[in-house]
Amino acid sequence: AGQLRVPRLTRLGPPPAEAPGPDLAAGTVLVTGATGLLGRLVARRLVTRHDVRHLLLVSRSGADAPGVAALVDDLAGLGATARVAACDVTDRDALALLVDELPADQPLTGVVHAAGVLDDGVLPALTPERFDAVLRPKVDAAWHLHELTEKLDLAAFVLFSSAAGLFGGPGQANHAAANCFLDALAQHRRDRGLPALSLAWGPWVNDTGDGRTGHVDEARMNRGGFVPLGADEGMDLFSEALRFAEPVVVPVNLDLALIGRHGPAAVPPVLRSLVRPATTGAVRAAERDPAEALRETLAATAEADRDQVLSDLVRTHAAAVLGYASIRSIDAERGFVELGFDSLTAVEFRNRLNAATGLRLPSTLIYDRPTTAALVEYLRGALLAERSTSALTVLGELNKLEHAMRAVASADTDRAAVGARLRELLSLWTYTESGADSAADEGASLESASAEEIFSLLDEEFGSA
Repeated sequence: AGQLRVPRLTRLGPPPAEAPGPDLAAGTVLVTGATGLLGRLVARRLVTRHDVRHLLLVSRSGADAPGVAALVDDLAGLGATARVAACDVTDRDALALLVDELPADQPLTGVVHAAGVLDDGVLPALTPERFDAVLRPKVDAAWHLHELTEKLDLAAFVLFSSAAGLFGGPGQANHAAANCFLDALAQHRRDRGLPALSLAWGPWVNDTGDGRTGHVDEARMNRGGFVPLGADEGMDLFSEALRFAEPVVVPVNLDLALIGRHGPAAVPPVLRSLVRPATTGAVRAAERDPAEALRETLAATAEADRDQVLSDLVRTHAAAVLGYASIRSIDAERGFVELGFDSLTAVEFRNRLNAATGLRLPSTLIYDRPTTAALVEYLRGALLAERSTSALTVLGELNKLEHAMRAVASADTDRAAVGARLRELLSLWTYTESGADSAADEGASLESASAEEIFSLLDEEFGSA
C-alpha cells in the first residue's frame, strides 16, 4: 500500500496468563530429527511439561541410533509411550504412511519438525548438491508435513528454524535459505487459520572438550553478541514460546551491550529497536581506523621489534577465528591448516586482517603464506617496504580522508573544489618524487582528469583502506 516496511526484532514480554498453550495431551505428537540432541530434549520436555503420553519419534536411523533404547525407557518411566520409526522425512509417501498408521484413539495432535543437517562452506563451494542436502530435510519435509496435516485438527505445528535466517551466517547460505522458508511457512499457515510456530533458534552450547572456547561457529557468533543457550534454558524458551500468538519467535540469548559497543553503524538493522549504541566517547574509540593505528604503532616501533608486533596481530586474529582463548595456542611455526583452518575460517581470517592492516589480501592467503612466520614476512613487506616513517603517517591521514570523501553526497556543490585541491596535492607529491620536469608533464594531464580518475590514481599510489 505504498508503505516502506523493514524487519525489526522486538522483545516479547511474558505470555498472557489466559494463554496456557496448546493442549497436546489428547493424542500423538510427531517429532522429526528425534534421535538428535534437540529431538531428544524436545521429546522429554513434551512429556514432563506438556503431559504428552504418545510420541512418534522419527529419524533416518530410527531405533538403530545410539541411545534410543535408553530414551524410550526413560520416557516410559515418565509415563509416556514412544514409537520410534526410521523414515526419510524428505519422502512424502513414507511420511504419509506414518501418519495414516496412527490408531484412531491416538490421533495426531502436534508436530515438531526438528530435523536438519548442516553443510557449511563459502558460497562458491556450495554446489546445488550441497544446497539440496540442507534444504531437503528442512524445506521438503516441512512442506510434506504441512500438506499431510492441513486437514487434521492439530493443536500445534512447530518448526525448528534458525537465527541464521534473520542475521545471516558466514558459510551458511544454504542453511539461512532453508530457515527463511520455515519462517515463511509458519506465516503462510497462520494466514490460513492453521496452527504454526517457527522458532528461529540462536546457537546452543557445544562443549568440544578440546581446550577451545567452543565450536568455531559458536565462537564466531559469540563475538557477534550471541550467547549459546543451555539445554534447560532452551527448553524453557520452547515451552514459553508455545503460549505466544506470533508465527515466528526468536529464542536467542543476545549480549546487547556487546553488540552496541561499536556504535550505531555496527548494529545489525534487525536489532536497532533493541540495542542502545555506545556513548559518543566509546564510539570514537571503536571507530578509530585499526589500519591507521597499526601504521602508527609500526612507525613508533624499532625496526627489530616490528615483526613481533605483526606476529601478535596475526596470532590474535587466528586465535579469535579458531576459538582459542589465547594467542599462546597459536605456534608461529605451525601451519594454519594444521592449526584447524578450513576454507570458511580462512576467509574470515583474511577479512579480519584486511580490516586490521588496510591491505587487500588474497582469499588464498593462508595457503600462499602457510605459517605465522611466513605471513608476518609478507605483511612486513606490504606495509613497510620502501616507506619511511613520514610516508606511513601520510598514509594514515589518507585513510581518514577517504572515509570523509565517501560521506560526501554526489550532488554536493563543493565537490569540484575538492577535486581541484586533490589535483594540486597529487601534483605536488609527484613533483617531490620525480622532479619538476616530469611533474610538469603529469600535472598538465591532471588538469583535465575526472574525479573518478583521480580516485583511481590515488588507489594505485597508496592502496585502498
